[in-house]
Amino acid sequence: MANNLDAMRKIPPGIWLIRKIRGKDWSLKTHRYMVLLVTFIAYASYHASRKPSSIVKSALDPEPNKTKNVYPWPIGSVFVKDEFFDGNKDMFGYKGWEPFNGKDGTKKLGLIDVAFLACYSLGMFGAGHLGDTLDLRLFLTSGMIGSGIFVGLFGMGYFWNIHVFGFYLVMQMVAGLFQATGWPSVVAVIGNWFGKRKRGLIMGIWNAHTSVGNITGSLIAASVLEHGWGWSFIAPGTLIAIAGILVFLFLAAYPEDIGFPCLNGPAARVEAVPRDVEAPTQNEGTVEEGKSTTIRDRSGARRSVGLLEACLIPGVIPFAFCLFFSKLVAYTFLYWLPFYLSQTEIGGEYMSVKSAGNLSTLFDVGGIVGGILAGHISDKLRARAITAASFMYAAIPSMLLYRLYGNLSRTVNIVLMMIAGLFINGPYALITTAVSADLGTHSSLRGDSRALATVTAIIDGTGSIGAAIGPLLTGFLSTKGWDTVFVMLMLGALIAGLLLSRQVVVEINEKTCKLMRSSSGQQSSEAPPSRPLLSDQR
Repeated sequence: MANNLDAMRKIPPGIWLIRKIRGKDWSLKTHRYMVLLVTFIAYASYHASRKPSSIVKSALDPEPNKTKNVYPWPIGSVFVKDEFFDGNKDMFGYKGWEPFNGKDGTKKLGLIDVAFLACYSLGMFGAGHLGDTLDLRLFLTSGMIGSGIFVGLFGMGYFWNIHVFGFYLVMQMVAGLFQATGWPSVVAVIGNWFGKRKRGLIMGIWNAHTSVGNITGSLIAASVLEHGWGWSFIAPGTLIAIAGILVFLFLAAYPEDIGFPCLNGPAARVEAVPRDVEAPTQNEGTVEEGKSTTIRDRSGARRSVGLLEACLIPGVIPFAFCLFFSKLVAYTFLYWLPFYLSQTEIGGEYMSVKSAGNLSTLFDVGGIVGGILAGHISDKLRARAITAASFMYAAIPSMLLYRLYGNLSRTVNIVLMMIAGLFINGPYALITTAVSADLGTHSSLRGDSRALATVTAIIDGTGSIGAAIGPLLTGFLSTKGWDTVFVMLMLGALIAGLLLSRQVVVEINEKTCKLMRSSSGQQSSEAPPSRPLLSDQR
């Protein structure tokens, strides 16, 4: 009876209800598809709820004498019909919002962004440890609903007529802490459900949720902006809260929680071949109950690891610092590429900010391809460090070519931009997904610990610091010329690759030893049997 109650507590309510209605359970493959779908929606909603601040900046601190052509997609001609706007108002008739419409309004908006990123980066480390200690499903649900509440509260400042800067600063800081729960949790869940064999490819495709979330958040925030900038926060906040309820109902964080063997560790050997057929639920009371109890007991016996212990896992520190410089480069392109395009003469002409914003999205398209390609190559070679370092080194000439020849024509710019995005975002996506999951289930843990969320938090938290520093440095260096900025980016890519040198050497030695053993084995098997001596024949 106690075991049945324990199973009821761990099985997500939505899956439990579907079992009762269907009379049989889903197969392992179906559960994996469900995990991919739910976590994809979950993290896409995280990114969607981060976009409003960038969309409403024009409403909070409008610049005079702007036409619709200077506003980036999707606020441009899709949502605006008037050609010109009042010089004292923004595109939707706002005169700005105190305290952001003063002389220091831009600085205050920047301070809010920095405060959000700082709390997000710091919160990542604590969230990772909590994710390995607590139930991932409940932890992720709490983080998503909390994020939705504080993102929505920021927007409520419009309806409550709040003009105190401290209110908006605190809302963003607390939202940043809740946002930190997302990435370690979803990577840990994916790592729990998928083995290392195709983890790189699967996570490379799955990582597209970032771009989907950004686009969705931009569309939602822009579409309701004309009704009041507060709605641009409330709508995405409501979306992530609803997605949090979906996670609570349908996300099985661990295979063993619903009767499957653990796929990472000794528990996986309880049953050599995982159940991949739909089993009747009535078996749960007999054979299934015994199997599930054994698996679940082993899962419950696991302990979480601390931050220091997780840092001592081989490879965590080098990959964390590699991601620091990798994100420094990637996020500099993310925040500054539209501005760079609008300030650079391409094919003998300058483009509007709207066109620059549209064109810069192709960098992310190349990044999606790069993430999938890096994951697939690393799976085939079974060499994460070699793949990541190779991509970072290849990013150096791609950025150099983009800077030297990107101004020849728009077509050349697009091709070189997508190539640069492929090599820059490829290792970034690989390290934050497959590498983090691999290290979180490292053999040094001996299968008795949960470290997926903690390791992911350490690696991505360190990378997020670089993501904040890169755009900040670019703001200063760009005043001395864009050549200086690109030198910084190429140095960052070089350092990122060099930081993985030790792991690359280890992987090369492993490959060499395997080749030598396989070649020696073939030679011994192909060698003719030795003829017996004459004395032996006697």
